[in-house]
Amino acid sequence: MGVVTACEHTFVPGDATILHADVDSFYASVEQRDDPRLRGRPVIVGGGVVLAASYEAKAYGIRTPMGEALARHLCPHAVVVRPRMDAYSDASKALFEVFDDTTPFVEGISIDEAFLDVGGLRWISGTPTEIAIRLREDVREKVGLPITVGVARTKFLAKVASAVAKPDGLLVVPPEAELEFLHPLPVEALWGVGPVTASKLNDKGITIVEQVARLGEASLVRMLGRAAGRHLHALAHNRDPRPVQVGRRRHSMGSQRALGRRRRSPESLDADLVAIVDRLGRRLRTAHRVCRTIVLRLRFDDFSRATRSHTLPEATAETRTILVTARELLAGAMPMIRDQGITLIGVTLGNLDRDDAIQLALPFDRALAHPIDTALDGVRERFGSGAITRAVLLGRDSGQSVPLLPD
Repeated sequence: MGVVTACEHTFVPGDATILHADVDSFYASVEQRDDPRLRGRPVIVGGGVVLAASYEAKAYGIRTPMGEALARHLCPHAVVVRPRMDAYSDASKALFEVFDDTTPFVEGISIDEAFLDVGGLRWISGTPTEIAIRLREDVREKVGLPITVGVARTKFLAKVASAVAKPDGLLVVPPEAELEFLHPLPVEALWGVGPVTASKLNDKGITIVEQVARLGEASLVRMLGRAAGRHLHALAHNRDPRPVQVGRRRHSMGSQRALGRRRRSPESLDADLVAIVDRLGRRLRTAHRVCRTIVLRLRFDDFSRATRSHTLPEATAETRTILVTARELLAGAMPMIRDQGITLIGVTLGNLDRDDAIQLALPFDRALAHPIDTALDGVRERFGSGAITRAVLLGRDSGQSVPLLPD
């Protein structure tokens, strides 16, 4: 796909310097790259639940996190492959090497997408459009994957542009054509507009961004609340001053497991929770972080979701403390699980901070991580993550460890 501009205006050099680069259907694209027999065919990556679908499969209405049985019904000739997380992690590392070779200003968003600021590189690397063209060529040549790039003056609009340009495209939004490009799009194009907010806007006859822009900020605040109203009013006018942040550390970390549709006993759910918290505790300590907020995330048979959270009085990196809290949250959600079934369980750790910053404020005799946690981490680091495990997890599949950006 060639370069597409949002409209017929002349590109103004030096203004639209933010790129949003996003690999198309990352997991499925890696599978098609590694197995030529899958190219051009509908591919589903998953095991019980669809983790990713190629664009050929998406054409049949297959989406994440659809159950595999329904996906097979929609497209009986789809090829279902089990996920290979190590392959996706390796592909992500190769992808970010290309990003880092393009510009020193890279902000990773997930394992397959990032913002890149190419301002100031004109005399070294060319115009932002030329850099974007070369970036796509480099990713195709060095990583073997199709990638879509949006180029705009703000991070928000660059991401919108890449979404519009998919799959395997490049879309440049000139500064003087920003609103002409943005305003005809559906309200769902605005960050933060999910099904609930979209429904509230649609009920008022507001279906496109231009209608949001015409509303005063006060009207949006009355309709959606102060934070959401001010946020959407700014985005509808493409006001997004956030710079590309290099080395930004995540504010939360999480892990989840898709469970399929078979009924799970309370004991089985508890074992799933233990495996998730055990994994998160190791990540937390490896990253030298501590958390205060534990969030339990659930998805039910009808694809509805629920969250339960608790904030601790003091930050911790101790697996036992996190697990006790997560178990209490799960116990409180059991009536909903019995009534609605469950297809996914996850835990997110929030209010993260550096462990050294917290330690300075604590008495010397108070540990952030239990000595047993520290000892077990050492064994796993030396002999591998499977060298030692909890008794409740013996003989159980602990689930896929999804590759992530560094914590």
